[in-house]
Amino acid sequence: MWEHRNKISHGFTKKYEISLLVHYEVFEDPSRAIEREKQLKKWNRAWKIKLIEENNKEWNDLYESLG
Repeated sequence: MWEHRNKISHGFTKKYEISLLVHYEVFEDPSRAIEREKQLKKWNRAWKIKLIEENNKEWNDLYESLG
């Protein structure tokens, strides 16, 4: 998370200057987390927005809540 936030990791967050964490999910099983990430990447933008707004209507930055 810190690397993404500080644009150290090359990839989507750095390329598009993403700075807010507006949604996250916790998984105990890494393979399940990867499966979910792949699933979400296939979703269209409207579905992703709906998912975010179900739990974070204000689009608050959730980074600090992770501790």
